[in-house]
Amino acid sequence: MNTESVDAYLRDGCGRCEHYQTPKCKVHLWTPILEGLRDLLRAAGLVEEMKWGCPCYTLEGKNVAMIVALRDHSALQFFKGAGLADPEGLLTSPGPNSQYGRLLVLRSVAELDARRAAAAAFIAQAMELERSGVKIAPAATAEAMPEELAARLAEDPELARAYEALTPGRRRSHVIHVSGAKQSETRARRVDRCAEDILAGRGFNER
Repeated sequence: MNTESVDAYLRDGCGRCEHYQTPKCKVHLWTPILEGLRDLLRAAGLVEEMKWGCPCYTLEGKNVAMIVALRDHSALQFFKGAGLADPEGLLTSPGPNSQYGRLLVLRSVAELDARRAAAAAFIAQAMELERSGVKIAPAATAEAMPEELAARLAEDPELARAYEALTPGRRRSHVIHVSGAKQSETRARRVDRCAEDILAGRGFNER
């Protein structure tokens, strides 16, 4: 299944599962909101395309925003949302490891109506940010080092030196991988598996 245009996306759905072209497709849960966001983005002068199965809006070939439909909400997603002024705290991060993207989450037409002006202002900001060429610095790593990794580094000076020599992104990849396990025993096993990569100067899953 391939949704080649935004019109087809809104009419038939995203085409990612067996609910394509049925009322159960998640796109159809939020169609009025998605159409309203589409109108705002096109009115701002952005170019409409389909990318990654979603309507994407670009400025001079650069990705600025997307509209997305999930099971429990729809959203206007900004690729460089971390760089937008958000005094009311309306934008949220797509996930704990997202460095740049931000979402304006919407669950009803009434909510869209209430935030229409804010959405338009975010779009204008995002376009100006893209025109300026300003680079958005990634957020500081918020993940705490898991106790199991800290203990292993404390008892193994060679591993500790290798870990400190890694780039921040590679160190972060190991922290995220180890922290992802719920049980301490599992985290310890993950530390064992990471040790080889750390000593080789690699991030997690880097080959």
